[in-house]
Amino acid sequence: MAAGAGGLVAAAAALLLALAGPRPVPAELTDGNSEHLKREHSLMKPYQGAGSAAMPLWDFTGSTMVTSQYVRLTPDERSREGSIWNRVPCFLKDWELHVHFKIHGAGKKNLHGDGLALWYTQERLTPGPVFGSKDNFHGLAIFLDTYPNDEATERVFPYISAMVNNGSLSYDHSKDGRWTELAGCSADLRNQNHDTFLAVRYSRGRLTVMTDVEDKNEWKNCIDIAGVQLPTGYFFGASAGTGDLSDNHDIISMKLFQLMVEHPVEDETVDWTKIEPRVSLLKSPKDNVDDPTGNFRSGPLTGWKVFLLLLCALLGIIVCAVVGAVVFQKRQERNKRFY
Repeated sequence: MAAGAGGLVAAAAALLLALAGPRPVPAELTDGNSEHLKREHSLMKPYQGAGSAAMPLWDFTGSTMVTSQYVRLTPDERSREGSIWNRVPCFLKDWELHVHFKIHGAGKKNLHGDGLALWYTQERLTPGPVFGSKDNFHGLAIFLDTYPNDEATERVFPYISAMVNNGSLSYDHSKDGRWTELAGCSADLRNQNHDTFLAVRYSRGRLTVMTDVEDKNEWKNCIDIAGVQLPTGYFFGASAGTGDLSDNHDIISMKLFQLMVEHPVEDETVDWTKIEPRVSLLKSPKDNVDDPTGNFRSGPLTGWKVFLLLLCALLGIIVCAVVGAVVFQKRQERNKRFY
């Protein structure tokens, strides 16, 4: 009886593996192929109009200073904020942004802040409390947060997180944006003596964020979310802010690449400039429960998650059936002894 049950379990597992298909793997990022580089959305050395406001494709505001080697959003001084924004709206449905940055300063452990943000939003050049830019924005933000405001947090800082907003959500600095975060990871990106990079890829509703901050010349997975909808016609930008604590927040380059991706025929009828930024979550981000691992979201069911749920359910049914059969057989043997 036990051997038969084991065979049933093995067969069921094999069947479910075939139905679920291969396990999804992290999206591969581009190698920076210049063929698909969109110069109108890229910021690279030598910066045109360095040290002045005469940059043809980019505007900057606040404490931002453009030098020949970097764009410094904030100096290592208290209560500063600055940003730089592309003037040209992006109408690509699939893109990948490579950012070469540096966050550094004189502050020691937990005595530096506040961090840097990368944006793809409807609004631009609007100062505000969220790392030097406005709250209740429309679009996507990637936060590189260097200071833990929530003393009860079990996260390791610096911490990278993603947020999609349709204008209705407010970023809560006191909780380090935990209630509106989609996903995140820790990354040792501050005061490094080597180059540090971050890549943001958006393609067919999938948002992927990867880092190269360990001087290994390889991308490391940080965030991978499906079910993301972002309109076209928004603007790319970067901002940073300091408070009682400070850091230098530098952008060395921002390079945008067009991804050559096929879309379903029905996508051709969609006005991508009119869709609302959103993520297909099982529940509202405000309902998320804190998790010591640093993952504060409940994402959409992927094929692999569906497979695991089905496997657990099937195994439960098989175990119940085996136990029932054993109990039934024991009762039959007991009844035979009375005849």
